[in-house]
Amino acid sequence: MADEITVVAGLPIPSTSPIFLAGVGLHVLCGLACTVTGIVAMLSRKGLGRHSNFGTIYFWFLSAVFVSATGLAIVRWTEDTHLFILGTLSFASALWGRTALRRRWRGWARQHITGMGVSYILLLTAFYVDNGKSLPLWKELPEMAFWLLPGAIGLPFIVHAVLRHPIARRHDRLTSPRHP
Repeated sequence: MADEITVVAGLPIPSTSPIFLAGVGLHVLCGLACTVTGIVAMLSRKGLGRHSNFGTIYFWFLSAVFVSATGLAIVRWTEDTHLFILGTLSFASALWGRTALRRRWRGWARQHITGMGVSYILLLTAFYVDNGKSLPLWKELPEMAFWLLPGAIGLPFIVHAVLRHPIARRHDRLTSPRHP
């Protein structure tokens, strides 16, 4: 029955189907892995090692989140189209950031920072849009806050990193034409 729900950790899941619940479980575990690995990558010294390892792990877990979100959205398309769109944009942003780094596009450092940062913001936005109404403190906020707060908090960090991070600044000096 479409109206049946399962409540896990206070969060309602709109199904009692074991297959759907297993899909949600996989989706949640991969989403948690994204959240942790993304933070570790962001806070680590940039370059090979911890940053690149955790960034790669983030990307592959985000790929799994995108695939699982797509499957879950197909089952509940009318209710979850907006979540599919957020997931698609998150994955596309990460793919853009990763490709800019790997192919060393012109301005790659800033494109990498922007793509990966926007990806993380969209990941959190999808989580809060879907679950904010059931979370302590968040449930007291208007629904529009679920859409806007992750970006309002995250975008200033991205802008700061794009403008001030030594790698982005050094890259600019290396690729800027010299003036006489």
